[in-house]
Amino acid sequence: MTDCGCEKARAELEEYLHHELCREDAADIREHMENCADCRGEYRVGIAITEVVQRACKESAPEELRTVVLARIRDIQSDHGVLLVD
Repeated sequence: MTDCGCEKARAELEEYLHHELCREDAADIREHMENCADCRGEYRVGIAITEVVQRACKESAPEELRTVVLARIRDIQSDHGVLLVD
């Protein structure tokens, strides 16, 4: 394989993190990161952010906040003629 380069590795990092690349593209990114400390660092930051978001998404919002947010969404949607599906 040939090195895909930093530009491609960084452009496709999000998809790589979420296992959304085809096998060949994922292999290219993996190989590049093995030889590039900068991109490997970006990857580690991406992993950390993904883990924090996943943990945060497991928590439920307080019911009062949920009610306020849904009411605001309904207000905005009614202003634009869009209906919220519950």
